[in-house]
Amino acid sequence: MKLCYQVATPDVAISPAVTAFQGDLEYTFGSLGELGYDGVELMTLNPLQLDWDQVKKEAEKNKLDIALVCTGEIFGQLNLSFMDKDAEKRAEARKRVKEIIDFAAHLGAIINIGRVRGQFCNELPREVSYGYAIEAFKEISDYGGKKNVKIALENVTLMQTNFINTIEEAVKVVKDVDNEYFKIMMDVFHMNIEEKNMFEMIEKYAEYNIHVHLADNNRRYPGHCGLDFEKIINAFKQTGYDGAFCTEIFQIPDQETAARGAMEHLRPILNKIYK
Repeated sequence: MKLCYQVATPDVAISPAVTAFQGDLEYTFGSLGELGYDGVELMTLNPLQLDWDQVKKEAEKNKLDIALVCTGEIFGQLNLSFMDKDAEKRAEARKRVKEIIDFAAHLGAIINIGRVRGQFCNELPREVSYGYAIEAFKEISDYGGKKNVKIALENVTLMQTNFINTIEEAVKVVKDVDNEYFKIMMDVFHMNIEEKNMFEMIEKYAEYNIHVHLADNNRRYPGHCGLDFEKIINAFKQTGYDGAFCTEIFQIPDQETAARGAMEHLRPILNKIYK
């Protein structure tokens, strides 16, 4: 089990909308290491602009495991997705994700697929859009398999996309792709909105789950609002999950306060449950 915090690499434009700690890596990794985090999840946009060995060395220097590399800003800042009606944009989205797979392979991490999957649109029949997504998922899964990089499909609320909102929908897609390197991850913030009972989903689909995102129900740091994180983390523990728990939160009121607040709330819970 590792407690991780999301970090944006320097190629990601600084923005209050980014759900990650931002700055140069010496500062971000140093700050999170001092707070006692076990690892980080990287949010990157163009890994070819980064010195991969430097990223790895900075993490090792601060005793941080790199658990996952996030692909979200491929859509968030470039508006590229697997389901775009423009074939060139679909191809560019797949190319960008493959670059992130290469980066993750160098770091010994997995990747996730969030908003870059795209969504249904009025201009295309749903079966056509779904076909584009499955085609892309199969392509990147085959590529990831050759690099020994697993891919975690993220459930995302309907407020952000109209495709793959629930865990059950994510699992159906995983079954349609049918590749051992293509799994799901569970995002507690999105599950709290979309699932009738998130605890039933955690138990029912545990075999598919390889990563967990944590945020309170207002998407601020855990312990800031209404979710019972002891109950949530215990539910994952009861399924045998022993992977990374990573924050994906708004950096409110600022990233230093959010990182400290998340650590102060989550570390005692994790120590109690995973003793």
